Parts: sequence; C-alpha cells; structure tokens
Amino acid sequence: MTTCGVVGLGEAGALFARGFRDAGFEVTGYDPFTRLDEDGIRQVDQVADAVAGADFVVSLVGATAAAAVAEEIFQVSAPGVIYADLNTGSPKLKADLATRASEAGARFVDVAVLAPVPRSGAKTPLMVSGEGASEFAELLAPVGTPVETVAGGAGAAAARKLIRSVFMKGLAAVVIESVGAAQLGDCEEWLRAQIANELAGDTALLIDRLITGSKQHAARRIHETEDARAYLEEIGQPHWATDAAHSWLTKLHEDAANHTTNE
Repeated sequence: MTTCGVVGLGEAGALFARGFRDAGFEVTGYDPFTRLDEDGIRQVDQVADAVAGADFVVSLVGATAAAAVAEEIFQVSAPGVIYADLNTGSPKLKADLATRASEAGARFVDVAVLAPVPRSGAKTPLMVSGEGASEFAELLAPVGTPVETVAGGAGAAAARKLIRSVFMKGLAAVVIESVGAAQLGDCEEWLRAQIANELAGDTALLIDRLITGSKQHAARRIHETEDARAYLEEIGQPHWATDAAHSWLTKLHEDAANHTTNE
C-alpha cells in the first residue's frame, strides 16, 4: 500500500488527503490549526509522525511557511522520501528547497497546481518538475490526477505557474473592471454576453488577433483607452486594468516607431 503524509490540512490539503484515501493510500495528516476527524485519514500531532514511513510527503502550507515547514520535515524524514511542494512560490524558492532536500537525502518535486482545488479535489491538474517528478507522477496514477512532467529542474513548474497567473489574474482584473463599469452603466447583462461570445469562439485565433491587432492598431487604441479611462473616471469606476492596457499599447506604438526609424 502506498503511504503518504499530508502536511497542511486546510481546504486544499484536506481535499488531496481525501482523494489519496479514496484511492486506497494510507494517509497520515498534520496540521496544528485544523482537525479533520475523518475515517481513513490518521491525523497526528507531530510532523515527524506524519512523515514516518511515507513513500511521499505533500506540503500544502502556503508560500510563506513553505521553507520553514520543509526544513522541519527534512530533519525527520527518511532518506529517499519524495517531498512534493504544492505551495505557490517563486522558481528561486523551489530551487532553494530542492537543494536543501538533496542535502537531506530527499527527492524534491516542484508542483504547480493548475486549477482551483475545490473544483476537482485530488484530480486537479498538476505540473511537476525536479528530481522526484517522474516517480511522483507514477505514484499519483491510482488517484487519477492529471500530472504533466516538465524538464528544467525544480523551479520550472513554478515558473510556468506564475506565467499562467499573469494571464489568469490579469483576466480576472479586466473582467472585474469592465463588469463593474457595466453595472454602473446599466448594461451588465449585455457586457457579460459580449465577454462570453468572445471567449466561446476560436480561442487560438482570438489570442493571435489580440496580439497582432494590438501591434497593428496601437496608435488608435491608445486614444480609445484614453477615452475609456476618462469615462470610467466620470462614472466612478477604478480603471487600473485600462491603465495597464494604455501602457502596453503605448509601448507597442513606440517599439513600432523605433523599428521604422531604424530600418
């Protein structure tokens, strides 16, 4: 039987622990702030007890605590244990943790969680890199977790996660800003339909169109964002996403002008 330790039993940690249990794993959990009290998940009061005899250990404690918790685990874990860090962190943090893991005899896995865990629990898509990545992916096969392994060592998965975050958080910002403006302008239903229509079509074509169109029509769109910003100011809607769009269009326009001058 595969044995695993789950350190951090908050929302995401609890969902992964349940998924591991349901897949037939022997699960031991540790969290000083949360009690699950569920069948099939043995919760202990010491980190050492959570990782003792584990084939792999999963950390879901948050980026700010990741390094300290990892250090504590490395001091008590058996040589060769697979240590999977699912916390969102910088590529440098993941690389540093991998170095420390290697020194302690553990095999580190940099794990990027690619969707909200409450949506699919332990079957949430993951991207992994690092020394223990391939074996970790194999261990999760009975769980049904989609795991993509990428080259580049620890930090590679984290880098891709943060690049993806640029898109996802930026998209969230522009939707919040535009829908907020539509609410103030009494046209929310119409705008939501406009957004849904744009995202429902050929998304690959949409990506290309957004990039090439912004470059080709930067000058005109600079003025359009200025007008949009002025309108948002008038109705009392914050316009940080519009400011960012204006800055990008200005940069694209300047780059095009410099390219023409240098030819």
